[in-house]
Amino acid sequence: MYFGRFVGGPRKRIALLATLFLLLACYLLYIRNTAPETHSGQPSSATKYWLQFADHIPEAEYQILLEARRSRKPAFSSLPASRWSASKQQQHELNQVIRAALRSKIDGRKDTTRIWQNRRQRVVDAARYAWRAYRRDAFGSDEYHPVSRSGSNLTSQGIGFFIADSLDTLLLMDLQSEYQQGRDYLVQNLGFEQSGSVSLFETTIRVLGGLLSAFYWSGQSDQQLLDLANQLGLHLVRSFNYDSGIPLRYAELAQGSMVNRTANLQRSISVAEAGTLQLEFRYLSKLTGNPEYRRQVDRVAQFLSKAQKHDGLMPLYINATSKRLEGDVLRMGGLGDSYYEYLLKQWLQTSKTEMALREKYDEAMEGMKKYLVDVSMGQSRTFVGELHGLSTDYVRFVPKMEHLACFLAGNLALGATNGRALAEVSPLELSARDREDLILARQLADTCAHMYFDMPSGLSPEATYLRSADRQTGQAFVFNSTFHSPRSNGDILVHQGDRHYILRPETVESFFILWRITGEPKWREFGWRVFEAIERWTRLRSGAFTSAHDVTIVPPPLEDKMHTFFVAETLKYFYLLFSDFTKVPLTRYVFNTEAHPLPMFSMR
Repeated sequence: MYFGRFVGGPRKRIALLATLFLLLACYLLYIRNTAPETHSGQPSSATKYWLQFADHIPEAEYQILLEARRSRKPAFSSLPASRWSASKQQQHELNQVIRAALRSKIDGRKDTTRIWQNRRQRVVDAARYAWRAYRRDAFGSDEYHPVSRSGSNLTSQGIGFFIADSLDTLLLMDLQSEYQQGRDYLVQNLGFEQSGSVSLFETTIRVLGGLLSAFYWSGQSDQQLLDLANQLGLHLVRSFNYDSGIPLRYAELAQGSMVNRTANLQRSISVAEAGTLQLEFRYLSKLTGNPEYRRQVDRVAQFLSKAQKHDGLMPLYINATSKRLEGDVLRMGGLGDSYYEYLLKQWLQTSKTEMALREKYDEAMEGMKKYLVDVSMGQSRTFVGELHGLSTDYVRFVPKMEHLACFLAGNLALGATNGRALAEVSPLELSARDREDLILARQLADTCAHMYFDMPSGLSPEATYLRSADRQTGQAFVFNSTFHSPRSNGDILVHQGDRHYILRPETVESFFILWRITGEPKWREFGWRVFEAIERWTRLRSGAFTSAHDVTIVPPPLEDKMHTFFVAETLKYFYLLFSDFTKVPLTRYVFNTEAHPLPMFSMR
């Protein structure tokens, strides 16, 4: 009231605020560009200038952020909010990371050590080893079973699942002959007018995403690859032609096919499946000039944007007929994960022009911090759990963290700096929320690392549970005999149904992004420990790699499947983790959820 009297009416207050924001923007721009970096790549005087702010902690701003989070209307009347916040110690640790990043640039240190070149070559050798076994035993098949040395297809003729998913990995690793083998097979043999239904989500992220990325990384001149992507897009986009605007979970490939359509309409689609199509179809729209691709996925995005949420968080399912959100569980793992991932990445892909997407992402991360983040009781491991009982009056927190949720560490770091390395950012540019996201990213990645390191095999289970307190009762969660703690007195437990490891990429993905952004060597060393465990226990003498059935015993029994994402994602992220910063820079490319790097662009 007194502020209004002092500055005048509403128009004057708006003008004053606009002036203050303009002055702040000019100040930050001045700090960032005090002395531009030379063309030789040497650090500028601005970097040295920034060092004096390396110990800056925006305490007042952070307290305002925390108070706003606490004061929001509770989304669940029966569930107390998490007490998690970034501690002063964690704030100071982040400042040490920032200082080290700035200092490394000033000192001019470069990654020229032979050790990382050798380790990178080990990853290339692993990719070649896996590809040659697949080509020998199952070339052209959608899926590969390396123990039985056989392949299988998702449809009668196959849809290029394995090959399309692998192409850009082969290109980035400069495995030219292997790439040519895969590319020629697809161009000469692949067709999509065939009977059968396929997962719209999986086919989009693996096959369409793989074809688009291969087209880009092969020089953007291979018209046959783009034609294949366009043909697939035309077959898949028919799954969007439904009154609700919600895509069907399964796409019928044949024109006019009505097989299983009634059952398809009755099936719910997960929020991850519906919300993880936009990067691929938007880029296809850009390349082909066909606006229908973007129009259809934007309809889905608009529906998800307007849907009623729990403090920015979504239940796991959408009914394609009723358009109702359904499901009893809320989590950052399977069926929910990549919806949140793509909120940020859609904004980045189109050059940060669609602020509504960024706002929805920030809103979701705020809800996650308020309800899903917790810390274990003994070893203080930060994790992201789940909420169960959404359809009841008693919503409860479950201290379960899936391996799939480990993508979140990298995503938080990516959103904090928009892909820029801390060595390229003034400490004053980082808001209190950016800093909190970086702190949480580092803590979660450390927990995900211990999901590997605490297992006897050094491989992670599919999901873990952490010893923590029930928020409603304050008592420690009780785990029965079906749960096992591989490490004596450790906080990480494994249920007997979650002991398998299927060569998943999410933890290595986060190591890669954190290494690029923070420059901390430990993320590379963590990655190397994981790679060595994979090589030791899942590499077959007969060729290829395969999944492990039980990571809590040594040697772990093996299963008979090498998922396509092992070559497409896991090995690609290892390769990039052990490469220098110039290989696929995060400020120019955005990775789809299957690790296919696509260029950022403007739709205008």
